[in-house]
Amino acid sequence: MEYNRELEQRVLSNLGQFSRQEQSGENLKHAAVAIVIAPHQSEATFLLTRRTARLSTHAGQWALPGGRLDPGETPQEAALRELHEEVGITSTAVRVLGQLDDYPTRSGYLITPIIMWAVEDLSPILNPDEVASLHYIPLADLQKKGAVEFLSIPESDRPVIRLYFQDSNIHAPTAALLHQFTEVALRGQQTRVAHLEQPVWAWK
Repeated sequence: MEYNRELEQRVLSNLGQFSRQEQSGENLKHAAVAIVIAPHQSEATFLLTRRTARLSTHAGQWALPGGRLDPGETPQEAALRELHEEVGITSTAVRVLGQLDDYPTRSGYLITPIIMWAVEDLSPILNPDEVASLHYIPLADLQKKGAVEFLSIPESDRPVIRLYFQDSNIHAPTAALLHQFTEVALRGQQTRVAHLEQPVWAWK
């Protein structure tokens, strides 16, 4: 999938036709993440980080740049701030295209995904306290046959989502957000993911 103006317009159009669902987030901590579409070796990719092993929660896991909203911040402002704090990408290097549904997590967060488009060549500078590595994942990987899987677990009647790409399994919430991004932004579907479950080890 080439990184070009046609792709950007398709994503913009798909997001414009999407009816985003907000949630009140009562008793949940509001957070935001950035799904950044960026070029890499003439291919359209998105940015994915690997968290450092020394973090107190979810250490070493795959994650989208993001974090909790500061007082008075909007989700967009928080996603842009976290993108800069975690991987050194400034707000001038990206253009915000839209938002996806809020996703409530078992660990007490309500996550708003913000879709962004890189408008210039990126020069990431990783924050070693939070990010171990940054990866450019081809958008085509999200659309491969077998990339998404839904599992059943005895602890919940909701389906557990799991993505597989780059020889790794990605679990919710990141997997749920990326699945909706694929379905809505890339394919133009009206797919919902708030009902999708996380694995039990991610409930804390």
